Amino acid sequence: TITPFQNSRPVSNIFETMMRIGSLMLRRSVSAGAAAQPAFQLRRTRFSHADLALEKADTLKPKPFDRDELGFGKIFTDHMLSAHYDADNGGWGKPTITPFQNISLSPATLVFHYGLECFEGMKAYRGVDGQVRLFRPDLNFARFNRSSARLGMPTLPVDEFKSCLFDLVELEKDWIPDGRGYSMYIRPTMIATTPALGVGPARQAMMFVILSPVGAYYAGGFKAVRVLADTNHVRAWPGGTGDAKCGGNYAATIVPQMQAKEKDCDQVLWLFGDDHQVTEVGTSNFFAHWVTPAGIDEIVTAPLDGTILEGVTRQAVIDILNEGDVKVTERKFTMAELCSAIDDGRIREVFSCGTAVTVTPIKEIMYQDTLYTIPLADGQAGDLAKSLTDTIFDIQYGVVPDHKWAPVVCKA
Repeated sequence: TITPFQNSRPVSNIFETMMRIGSLMLRRSVSAGAAAQPAFQLRRTRFSHADLALEKADTLKPKPFDRDELGFGKIFTDHMLSAHYDADNGGWGKPTITPFQNISLSPATLVFHYGLECFEGMKAYRGVDGQVRLFRPDLNFARFNRSSARLGMPTLPVDEFKSCLFDLVELEKDWIPDGRGYSMYIRPTMIATTPALGVGPARQAMMFVILSPVGAYYAGGFKAVRVLADTNHVRAWPGGTGDAKCGGNYAATIVPQMQAKEKDCDQVLWLFGDDHQVTEVGTSNFFAHWVTPAGIDEIVTAPLDGTILEGVTRQAVIDILNEGDVKVTERKFTMAELCSAIDDGRIREVFSCGTAVTVTPIKEIMYQDTLYTIPLADGQAGDLAKSLTDTIFDIQYGVVPDHKWAPVVCKA
């Protein structure tokens, strides 16, 4: 169809909605007796939680009855957080919580043409003590800013953004499912919204946060997976954006993932260089536990050299193991080392970790048409993977009370 030039979705224009909101503020945003302020001002130099405005949805969606039917990222809550940035009009406008809705953008918007987009992945957990917690959110906020800056987009003041996000989670707390392994996924996103062609930094941008109640990332839940060590494709390279959480890193992995599925593999093990250095697996970080040829017990993971994502769960795994006097070595290692450890019987276990999957055991690796089998303590997971999963879950679900990694957002 040839039509008049127009925004991609002329209805549900979030900018117009924000202009209509008025001065309704969240309970925690305004002290008693504070003067009302306009809900949206372009001429703001600073993103502030004190300016957060709320427009509640008139009609609430029915919440999922069967948590086992949640899947991952398919159902969304009633509200979203957003704010607009305009470098030529004072920077950030006021943050606003509105009903979940479509976004209206010009077909010329930068994000559609040059991939100027980044995001985060976080979760809110309903604890055994009736409180809602996040897990190491400050690491997510810091990484979100690093990713945005790497792509030439604006950043956010961490404490102010954190307070706004906490308010959104509290508003939607009834969407958080009960039970270990269940949570509400949090997806902060930054997109360049400058309506002009031409490669350059974003003069205009939009930040938004949407929420989704989720179950296990893999349909099989906590079960060991088979991965394909891909020698034909590369996820990232030195000097690139491998350490930024941007959409382009993931778009290029879809076809290799489809090819892995054709070989009955659950995920791709990403390699780099002529010596096939092991980097990441799927969208997660990779760990191997083995005994070196010199007889030294070692847990190894790829270093933060700019080609892999600085995972929040990765850091938790390293910190937990180091606190338990188990040394984790962050260094480059190759498929030749890994295959040799498997063939020699020196491998103990292999697993991946990330926000979406927590810890996932790996049972088999297909590499150059050979299937390498990893030993599993009970057929599904190694002792280390099980122990790490239990430790992380205990923190996330409040079994370990008042843990520094799990700030309480509100009462469930």
